Formats: sequence, C-alpha cells, structure tokens
Amino acid sequence: MQSQMRKLKYHVATTLDGFIAGEDDSVDFFPANLSPEHVMDYFHSLLAEYDTVVMGRGTYEPALKVGITDPYPSLETYVFSRTLKDSTDPHVHIVREDPVAFIRELKSRPGTQTDMSRAVRAAKMSVPKDIYLCGGGPLAAALFDAGLIDEVIVKLNPVLLGAGKTLAPHLARKLDLELLSTKAYRNGVVLLQYAVKR
Repeated sequence: MQSQMRKLKYHVATTLDGFIAGEDDSVDFFPANLSPEHVMDYFHSLLAEYDTVVMGRGTYEPALKVGITDPYPSLETYVFSRTLKDSTDPHVHIVREDPVAFIRELKSRPGTQTDMSRAVRAAKMSVPKDIYLCGGGPLAAALFDAGLIDEVIVKLNPVLLGAGKTLAPHLARKLDLELLSTKAYRNGVVLLQYAVKR
C-alpha cells in the first residue's frame, strides 16, 4: 500500500478584515470570550488531526517571553529562525534551513498514524496525521507560493482592526479555494475550512 502524503493545514485566527496580528505583532484584540464548544473543537483538532506543528520565530517568541518553551506539548514542533539559539526543549526544533525545502520533505515523512473509523481499523489501514502551520504571515506566503499548503482553516473573529499583519502577505499569484465546511459559534466566531485548489 502506498503511503499517503501528509497535508499542511494553515490553521489561523484572523479579524474580519484579514489581519492575524497588529502592526506591533499584538494579538490582544481578539475576543477573549471563547465559548467552551469553540475551545473544545480547537483542542480536539490539535489532538486528532495533527502530530506536527511548524511556525516562524515571530509566532514562537511570545511564548518564550513568558517562559513557555513548548506551546504545543502534544506535537513535534519546528520553528523556522536564523537568529534563535538551539531549543532546550526536546520536542522543539529550531530549523535554520529553507522552510520550503524542509516542509516539502516533512510532508513526505510518514507521521503518526491514526485510525479513522472501525471500518478502517478492520481493514488495517491508517491515515497519517497532518501538519499544523501555526501563525503565518511571510512563512505562510512562501509556503502558499511553493504550493505546499493543502488547506486553510480560518477562525474568523468578529472584530475589525483596520491595519496589521495579513494572513498571507504579498502572494506571488491568486489562489482559489474550495469551501469544505463552516461552523458558527455563539461568541460570533466562524470557523471556515477550505481546500487549496490545484
């Protein structure tokens, strides 16, 4: 049986006007009134869908500043940075090489296998867990341009910011997306899941 390539999913919170952070990298404008269902869905997706998370230095550093060396302890973590020193956490790897080449190779690795249903277990088949792209900005844009992002999961927050860091700045070309699912939460957040059309 041929192994299935893992998907890279850009799972990101954004404002209604498309900003993932303020111009100063702040994220404190996102609503703090998270519904329990919203939080549980997010944690479930982390545990059920992913075994690896990738991010840039700008996404990782806020956790470091408050003493958190491994913000996703259930996932193998890769942080792209040319300036950070080596990590003291065994699950966090600082990657200094080209993110595009590294992620292309990472997607081809088998990853953790997960059974999807009783029928799948009965057939002794399994599906590899996917890779979570956390944060975004320039790293997301480079991975979109290289054709490596398979899905975009947007947590659309009911707030307008007016200026800040965008979801995918300076893309080389327009990308078409196919809507896979939507879910609205009581706190006004809407979760949108898209496949990147090839």
